[in-house]
Amino acid sequence: MYGFGTTDKPFFWIVGAGTVGENTHIAFTVDTRAAVRMFHAAALTAGGKDNGAPGIREKYHPKYYGGFVLDPDGINVEAVCHAPE
Repeated sequence: MYGFGTTDKPFFWIVGAGTVGENTHIAFTVDTRAAVRMFHAAALTAGGKDNGAPGIREKYHPKYYGGFVLDPDGINVEAVCHAPE
């Protein structure tokens, strides 16, 4: 797992092992929940497959709002916002 950004607040994550698309997860932090929704819609329009509609993921924390899409190689790409609505 690799987090890029400031020491205490990475904004870009890469998680995975093995073959490309096999358990690979890339996450981008965005500023608003609207940006998460726009990312998800644009990715689906571009041919991605839904892997989790935008919404709260309380298992991470109460304000974790993410949307997930599988790219053509099977990589799980996520946009996440940590700010309240």
